[in-house]
Amino acid sequence: MGLAPSRGKCPLRKGHDHCGQALLQIGINMMALPGGRHLDSIPLPGQRLHLMQVDSVQRWMEDLKLMTECECMCVLQAKPISLEEDAQSDLILAGGPGPGDPLQLLLKRGWVISTELRRIGQKLAQDRWARVHSMSVRLTCHARSMVSEYSAVSRSSSQEMGQIEKLLMEKCSELSAVTERCLQVENEHVLKSMKACVSETLSTLGQHFGQLLELALTREVQALVRKINASDNIYTTESTTGNLFSLTQEGAPLCRIIAKEGGVVALFKVCRQDSFRCLYPQALRTLASICCVEEGVHQLEKVDGVLCLADILTDDSHSEATRAEAAAVVAQVTSPHLPFTQHLGSFLESMEEIVTALVKLCQEASSGEVFLLASAALANITFFDTMACEMLLQLNAIRVLLEACSDKQRVDTPYTRDQIVTILANMSVLEQCASDIIQENGVQLIMGMLSEKPRSGTPAEVAACERVQQKAAVTLARLSRDPAVAREAVRLSCMSRLIELCRSPSERNSSDAVLVACLAALRRLAGVCPEGLQDSDFQQLVQPRLVDSFLLCSNMEESFV
Repeated sequence: MGLAPSRGKCPLRKGHDHCGQALLQIGINMMALPGGRHLDSIPLPGQRLHLMQVDSVQRWMEDLKLMTECECMCVLQAKPISLEEDAQSDLILAGGPGPGDPLQLLLKRGWVISTELRRIGQKLAQDRWARVHSMSVRLTCHARSMVSEYSAVSRSSSQEMGQIEKLLMEKCSELSAVTERCLQVENEHVLKSMKACVSETLSTLGQHFGQLLELALTREVQALVRKINASDNIYTTESTTGNLFSLTQEGAPLCRIIAKEGGVVALFKVCRQDSFRCLYPQALRTLASICCVEEGVHQLEKVDGVLCLADILTDDSHSEATRAEAAAVVAQVTSPHLPFTQHLGSFLESMEEIVTALVKLCQEASSGEVFLLASAALANITFFDTMACEMLLQLNAIRVLLEACSDKQRVDTPYTRDQIVTILANMSVLEQCASDIIQENGVQLIMGMLSEKPRSGTPAEVAACERVQQKAAVTLARLSRDPAVAREAVRLSCMSRLIELCRSPSERNSSDAVLVACLAALRRLAGVCPEGLQDSDFQQLVQPRLVDSFLLCSNMEESFV
């Protein structure tokens, strides 16, 4: 049985972790605030006077049309003066979205309203009625602003959107009214019944807001997809694809919308046109993000996306960056953590040529990122089908991977070593794998992986080091079926390191998974070379039942005082 690769965030790409994670869901959720100011708002030299005298007045006139009594009342009467964290939301909209940018407007206003809904729920749970009311008034202002601003910059509104906008504003008014009444009530029993009413109103309001936001974002995504399909201009396509990629970074809900509205089909259309070759990396990166959801993978299969990926990977005329991004899509759609990828029947037809191309990409990779993407795809494929391990054996993949371990330019992080040891662990079930690993001095490299230590101490890196240690121990246990491997491991003092990992929780970061794997490997080695163990180690770590040895080692640093 194979070992699953990382479930956590693995920085396959530098700079990817800072992307926002907006959650478009029905109800009360957080949405990421897109950062940065628009270049449109920064006057160039020679334009500053003109902007001050004309554009600022014109902008003020435009903003004036959206002002209401409710908004003035919110600012003048409901502005919090406390130092609580919810007071910060008054400043959230500083530097609002640029004019004519409906997507950024929706995301920013959506984030603000989601935040307000969540905070109102928190204050309601604490029975802080004054705060609940003032925040409800402010929520009404934000909702009215979103509706007004989006109507001003968007296309003609549909009847369905109009109905939901009306329902949303009615619920906002109802929430403001009922919370105001609650301020006048002193009877606890009455207040308790009114609290249930407020909670129900808040929940319904959240649902209406989610529906409205989803409808509006769907319309904007449809417009982007139509633009990609209709465009034969490289600059227009590049800009639109970039907008689509930015949306994928806002979370799985938006990826589902993009997939349902034809985003996968449009991007593969780009990847099949030679005139757009320079846009392939960007389009493929966007596809990899969309395929984190089931709808994206299904759309990929419908348009023969696997065949397109195979063509790109096997075509040496494509740049390394293009092939690396294609490898990233393969890694995504073969992820063992996504149950729907296991039914990707079309992948089996192209698996041999894809595996061959990925091994070649690992061998020729010019950077750690390219190697990481290619090796991650190979690691996932070894879970996808058992034939993949036999293919890798025939392609001398063990030699390619072990040679790369000594190349700091390609393998320089525990995340990359995690992919390599995953492949070795899954290949080690094959009998011939043992002789290949001995021939390439692989036992020594596996021994080194048992000592993997994090450099930065970040949770992600610590978790990656734990996975490397665990999988290295599992690989060693599987390979030690071969007496030659077991003897080589004993000669390299692997047993001493395994004992250290078992007895010292700090060496394994107190990981139970690492402990179990090390106990299993130690018992396998002891069966072949029992003379390598001291009596105390044998009696405590090998002779008892595995669960008893596990409990003994896991309780070594606990205090019962």
